Amino acid sequence: MKNTLMFVAFVLVVLALLFAISGQRVQPPVIPDDDVHRGVSDVSVCVGCHGLGKKNSVRKAHPPKSECFECHKRGVRK
Repeated sequence: MKNTLMFVAFVLVVLALLFAISGQRVQPPVIPDDDVHRGVSDVSVCVGCHGLGKKNSVRKAHPPKSECFECHKRGVRK
């Protein structure tokens, strides 16, 4: 009986930890509202500066490079 209660407590603690860390999502940077980025609506323009090997390139572990506007939104994040 004691072992069963300890096992149940252990499982609950593990589930609580998994639940706690699952909500911590990193928000992608917003697209700045400056002269360089204003009016950009085509991914090929993004890749011109942020493509692999460029000065402002994305990390190699970055999700699909052809879907910028799926995650990155314009303006100031609230």
